[in-house]
Amino acid sequence: MEPRINITTVNPGALKAMLGLESYLRQSGLDTKLLDLVKLRVSQINGCAYCLDMHWKDLRAAGETEQRLYGLNAWRESPYYNERERAALAWAEAVTLVADGHVPDDVFEKAHRHFNDDELASLTLGIVAINGWNRLSIAFRTTPGTHQPAAKEEHRAAA
Repeated sequence: MEPRINITTVNPGALKAMLGLESYLRQSGLDTKLLDLVKLRVSQINGCAYCLDMHWKDLRAAGETEQRLYGLNAWRESPYYNERERAALAWAEAVTLVADGHVPDDVFEKAHRHFNDDELASLTLGIVAINGWNRLSIAFRTTPGTHQPAAKEEHRAAA
């Protein structure tokens, strides 16, 4: 597929706004690997090739195992994720698929058991951000494969 629009050059203001969300998330105190895991799962749901490539590479660079990455699409049936990650993944799916019945109370309650109000607000903003990135990348056909992850040391410092 041919790219349609390069948002980075056509509309720098829009890019700056989206990068502002990412800057906030890096300072939010949420674990970078958890955020990337959620971003990868949301990108699977949305079918965003660019973001799948990006977050897979970022997670591998941060030391994530292939087994956990391969099992992510079936996280409910996989033993590789802890309860906090499971709560975040369920929350991410519910917020992403909001048209399928809004966000159920039981999903909120489970997420709220594992994340305080501030963390849950930040996690939700992360989900909103990746849904936005997915829609931009899909709509404008951003070419996957070019993303280069930061070095492992940078990932450790961010965590």
